[in-house]
Amino acid sequence: MPRGPSPFKEADVRRALRGAVAAGVEIARVEIDARNGNIVILTPRDPGTPVAPYDLWKAKSDAR
Repeated sequence: MPRGPSPFKEADVRRALRGAVAAGVEIARVEIDARNGNIVILTPRDPGTPVAPYDLWKAKSDAR
């Protein structure tokens, strides 16, 4: 059974990544929704954003 046309192409991913890098965005991860063709570029956590108390505790306990 043949597949339908792909909702995104490798060139689309490359174009999105190149645009993010050109804009000075640091890339942590890329997520692609193959069904819808959505390409999501995730950046590292901004140090100025508030951190939940659990995350602080977890970071300290993992540092051992």
